[in-house]
Amino acid sequence: MVRSALAQRGSAIGRGPRAGADYIPAMSVVLGSLFSLLPIVSATGWWPNLGLLMLLAWRLLRADAWPAWWAAPLGFVNDLITGSPVGLSISLWSAIMIAMDILDRRTMWRDYWIEWAIAALFIGLAELAQWRVAAILGASVPLNMSTGPAIIVSVLCFPVAAFLAARLDRWRLGR
Repeated sequence: MVRSALAQRGSAIGRGPRAGADYIPAMSVVLGSLFSLLPIVSATGWWPNLGLLMLLAWRLLRADAWPAWWAAPLGFVNDLITGSPVGLSISLWSAIMIAMDILDRRTMWRDYWIEWAIAALFIGLAELAQWRVAAILGASVPLNMSTGPAIIVSVLCFPVAAFLAARLDRWRLGR
């Protein structure tokens, strides 16, 4: 008998990733950026940058999901959607991807808590950079009221983004 006739119908052997699997990480980052268009009003800006969270989640989950240069176009899309000054997310996200590449070369292994700490560090640096750019452009935002809640909420939302990235990765690879 032919071996393929003996295989079970639901077998994953010989089945490749879904069509367009290379673009699913980028689409999820853009969808995360689109969440900033929801009509949620706050005086302190506590809403997390879900595009950045998805970028970090995908990069920590799979370093090979996309090349580092994709951070620039994804950051440009995030700048256009969120209304940030054009170039802010481009430079921040590119710097984060380069720093994560360097970090990958330096570390031998990471567990979940170390990845959460790495994400918290990059989230905090990104929020502080956004605050600094807003202060340079003339916004009167105090540091503790604008960045504190945003950093805390974003760090606490990162596990949700990591879970979504893991589920999407499992679905896109057909596992």
